[in-house]
This record gives sequence, C-alpha cells and structure tokens, in this order.
Amino acid sequence: MTDFGKALTSTRTPIPGLVVWDLPVHGDNRGWFKENWQREKMTGAGLPDFGPVQQNVSFNDAVGTTRGIHAEPWDKWVSLTTGRIFGAWVDLREGPTFGVVFTTELDPSRAVFVPRGVGNAYQTLEADTTYTYLVNDHWSPDAAYTLLNPGDEAAAIPWPIPLERAEVSERDRAHPRLADVTPVAPKKTLVLGGDGQLGRALRNEYASDDTVEFATRAELDLTDPDLAVARRWRDYDVIINAAAYTAVDRAETASGRLEAWEANAAAVSRLAALSAQHGVTLVHISSDYVFDGSAPRPYREEDALCPLGVYGQSKAAGDLAVATVPRHYIVRTSWVIGDGANFVATMSSLAERGVDPAVVDDQVGRLTFTTDLARAIRHLLNERPASGVYNVTNSGDPVSWAQIAREIFALGGHDRDRVRPCTTEEYQASAKAPVAPRPRNSTLDLSKLEATGFAPRSWRDALRTAIGPDSPTF
Repeated sequence: MTDFGKALTSTRTPIPGLVVWDLPVHGDNRGWFKENWQREKMTGAGLPDFGPVQQNVSFNDAVGTTRGIHAEPWDKWVSLTTGRIFGAWVDLREGPTFGVVFTTELDPSRAVFVPRGVGNAYQTLEADTTYTYLVNDHWSPDAAYTLLNPGDEAAAIPWPIPLERAEVSERDRAHPRLADVTPVAPKKTLVLGGDGQLGRALRNEYASDDTVEFATRAELDLTDPDLAVARRWRDYDVIINAAAYTAVDRAETASGRLEAWEANAAAVSRLAALSAQHGVTLVHISSDYVFDGSAPRPYREEDALCPLGVYGQSKAAGDLAVATVPRHYIVRTSWVIGDGANFVATMSSLAERGVDPAVVDDQVGRLTFTTDLARAIRHLLNERPASGVYNVTNSGDPVSWAQIAREIFALGGHDRDRVRPCTTEEYQASAKAPVAPRPRNSTLDLSKLEATGFAPRSWRDALRTAIGPDSPTF
C-alpha cells in the first residue's frame, strides 16, 4: 500500500550518487496524487539538475517480472505509478566502489535517482505494476550498455522471488558475470585549442589522465554545420575551451574583426548552446581586455564589462554566452605567458642580441604563466565551487610591462637600465600598423580563487623559474 503524507526527503546509499527519495503522495477516497518530477523543489532538496529529455514507461502484468541488470550511459529518475517493486543496483563504474550492491523496495511514494554507469534491475512484487523513468539523453541504437547477470554470485542479490521461478528474459540470463564486466569509464573531458599555448600546458597537466581528449581546430571546427553530431556530447563531463582569436591588433582591421567575432563570440555561443543542451560543464578562458582599465583597484569578477577594442568586445560577448550555461567556469586571466612566442621570450631575445627596447610603463598588471593557469583550471574542476567567473593570474605586486622587461634583463644577467620606459601614446605613435587600445589597469583580484583553496604562485617566482639556466617549458 502506498504510504501517504511523507515529506520530500532523500537517503544516500553505499553507491555514490545513487539516492533514494521519499515523495509526498496526497490521497483520499478518490485515489492519490503526487508530483513525480518537480524541478524547483527537487533540485532545491539536493537532487542533481540532470536535465531529463525523455520519459519511458514499463508495464509489468505478473508478479516476479525481473528486468536487468543494465547500466545505461545516462542518468535516470525511476518512480512507480502503480504496484510495488524490489530494486537492485550494482555500481559498474570504474573505481573503488565497483561491484557495490544496494537493494530496497519502491512504491509510488518512493523514487530513486540512478547515476550513469550504475546497473539497475527491478522485480515486480505486485501484479499490474507500472514504473516510469526520466532519462537525460535520447535513446540511441548506438548507445553502449554495460550488463551484468542478475544471478551473479559475487553480487549475491537477495531476490524476493528466486530467479528460477521469476520471469526473466533469456537475454538477461545470458549477461556476463561481474568478473567479466568491463567497468564503465568515467565521462570524458574535451580540451579545444589543444595545439595552443594553454592547450599544450593542459596536455602536460593532464598527461597521466586518459579520460582527457585534446582537439585542434582541424580536428573539431566549431563552425562546422554538423557540430551537433560531431561528438556524442553526453559522453563528456567537461569541455575546456582553450581556443581563441588572440591577435589583438589585427582584430582592429576589417578582416581581423570578422575573424575575432567568429572565433570569440559566434563559435563560443554555439559551444555554450551544446554544453547547456547536454549537461556539460563548460570552462572558458576570458581576458582582462573585457575591461577598459580605468578602475582604481584590481578588477573583481562581478565588475561590469566595458571593453575598449574589437578583441575585448568579442571576448565579452563570448563571456555572456558562456554565462547562460547552467554549469560553467569563466576563467578570466591576463598577460599570458606560455610555450612559444611571448613577451618573456621576446625580451630575453632582445637582451641577448644587444637591443635596448622601449617598453610601455603605464599599463599595470600581473603575468600569468600557462602552467599555473592549467593548474588552476584543474583545481576548479576538482573542487567544483559554484559556477561563475574566477580571476586567475599569478600573484604578487602589480607592475608595468617596462618593470617586467627590466626584471627579465636582470635575470638574464643584463643591465636592467637598458630597458627604456615609454608611454602608451608614444608606443602607438611609433607603430607601423593598427594598435588596439589596451586597458591601463589589468590587475585582477584573486580573493575569490584563493577562497576555493588555490594559492597562485608569485609571478616573480614563476619568471625566475622560466628564465633560469635549467628553465622548463613555460
């Protein structure tokens, strides 16, 4: 008999992510009513906002009808409309809880959330039992199921009706034993821009993690009209967008303007829509150029966007698109130094060749080494703080480009006074091509990042390591 009058409550199980829910059921002489799925109340009570897209119904006319054990590549919300069932779940995911079993009975007043990769099976305890399940991916003939024999001796499920007397399909009886099951691999992470400076740093950071994939633009083009089917997007937990148009000055030309908006805004908008549709966490790299640099203090994450040039405007548009994704991290950074052409390499080369450069002394900020940026991204994905914007740079005192250039000269054993300071206006007047406006203040407040437990390395220490005699790749 259905239990009326319960409060909406959850009970965790030994299987991580598998949660049993008591549901309020309201009944009288006419019958009963319940809210089988109520997003606001249930997510507020702790149910993952798993984004169901399909509802399935299973009717079972006889006691003892047994289905499973099946582990599907999607999350499920299982509840009953009539009858009563014995449910059995086995963790078939790769990891320390592989093979853990949990069983309980369900009626219309109890439901269960089954995460991807957990095997589930149900045995009816009453005739004319109907259960429904919401899933967050559409059924596909190409979907890969992981299966377990319901009579597996290692799982030792205590079926109320022994399987030899139950109604079980021959197909289910032929499923493999636990020892022969290949565990369900965790969802993957996809890094876009895998051949860029940050992409190469992320390759090093995740070198030992075979669940992380890398794609160059040649391998995955966000402008492809078939992008929606270019990957099975539900198989990804995270997309890190390390791809961007970064030719700041070229963006001020007619052709560059088009390229900047296509890469930094239009493509990012398409990526955001895909991420939202498939429940993917999107990590996107932002820039100090989304601000005009007029603030008298370090910029905070909640400060209003006010870009000066085309590059900054296109990046700001991309940020706004990413902010619509339910699970997102906008990683805002500045003055990035990575493997390849960069300010540190340029100044080191000028020092060695005897060139005394003029460097602007009225733009202030901090360097960000890609090794530290990659480490911060991994930290955010490990800790999973609230979605939103997180400033990420190296720590230390904000300085000008000229001061950094002097430090580079000195660390390389050269006279720091060979660097001649100049104003932004003087630099722009001497340029032979269009020069994009730069923010005078690019300093980002790091307190929100530090509150997550991440301690950014000092830019001075990072620079010293990069220029030392045995310096590794940035």
